[in-house]
Amino acid sequence: MIYYLFRYLSQLFDFPGSQLYQFSSIRAAAAVLLSLVISLLFGKRFIRLLQRKQVGETIRDLGLANEGKKKGTPTMGGLIILAAILIPTILFARLRNVYILLLLLTTVWMGLIGFLDDYIKVFKKDKKGLRGKFKVFGQITLGLIVGFSFYLNKDVRVRSYIKANEYQKISTTQNLRDIQVNQNGDSIYVVDHRSTSTTIPFVKSHQFDYADLLFFLPKSKRAKFAWIPYILLVIFIITAVSNGANLTDGIDGLAAGTAAIIAATLGIFAFLSGNFIFANYLNIMFIPEVGEVLIFAAALTGACVGYLWYNAFPAQIFMGDTGSLAIGGIIATLALMIRKEFLLPILAGVFLAENLSVIIQVAYFKYTKKKYGEGKRIFKMSPLHHHYQKLNYAEPKIVVRFWIIGLMLAILTFITLKIR
Repeated sequence: MIYYLFRYLSQLFDFPGSQLYQFSSIRAAAAVLLSLVISLLFGKRFIRLLQRKQVGETIRDLGLANEGKKKGTPTMGGLIILAAILIPTILFARLRNVYILLLLLTTVWMGLIGFLDDYIKVFKKDKKGLRGKFKVFGQITLGLIVGFSFYLNKDVRVRSYIKANEYQKISTTQNLRDIQVNQNGDSIYVVDHRSTSTTIPFVKSHQFDYADLLFFLPKSKRAKFAWIPYILLVIFIITAVSNGANLTDGIDGLAAGTAAIIAATLGIFAFLSGNFIFANYLNIMFIPEVGEVLIFAAALTGACVGYLWYNAFPAQIFMGDTGSLAIGGIIATLALMIRKEFLLPILAGVFLAENLSVIIQVAYFKYTKKKYGEGKRIFKMSPLHHHYQKLNYAEPKIVVRFWIIGLMLAILTFITLKIR
């Protein structure tokens, strides 16, 4: 909204400073600051409101140290994060941008699913919360919306440089923007087109087309059906990452701090991918208009950092599924937008480890129970952070060490830009 206001003022007359708000970096900085302020101010008042209403977390007896002290701690703190994301984005981002609209939809959609889960737990006194099948249905539905939007929307495109003899191979149904240039005597087309290509790390020819997964079809027909593996993977990634973030939200500050690192990294990648000069220099996919995502990523980073003011050990409030499911869904959608979803196993390695620890634990328990008549465990408890709690590590030490690992993984993610 402010972007359009200052744009209007600059067109109407030379309003001082109006040109500043045309730069995404300036608006991203403003989004970070505002999200921090909202988290700090709104968080304090929201905690007091929840305390007056006696809206507290019901703690399951897991046999962990100090878990009894957390009983009654206000929950649904994810509403603080959602407010600190949505308000700065609406104020500073270009709301006609398809990527911003999809991120706003993802935030509200996943936040609503998480809110329903928390509401049932807190107000209906049902510890199971929203049934798993309804959560999965909501995640799959979001995956379908996001996936088909990416695949069909004419504003979701990448820029390619194509030789004249290859130009005719591009499907006529794609959104083409042709600028003929000459390079070393060859005719080259600069083409903005819809694409199911993505980026794979550590590979020299680092672009991969989902159509190639349909290797059993003739090459001439693969592009027509490329949406099938693409949509399926979008659904899988959104479901997996949102559940991973949800599992990570088990001890004070872990999910919020880890998410802040991931969000900041994805924001930088969005800025690089949306800037022609940087994308060309780094030899990465140039995605027009995706640079606007930096403002949203900045708001998410500021929201998570500001939330830590109240969520760091000992936590004054828990984010609940309202925050964790939304954060996971946002991170997945962000990565898909900038064609970096195959970097998520590295960048979101903490979420992945938490997910895998549960899968491995359950699978091994069922296998040993079937084979030996008694279930055995690999970890003392899953998710993984509870394993270290069982080993008598202090919560702050576990959280800080997971943050350090998250930072190392973020650095490794940046290194993939050069190591191929």
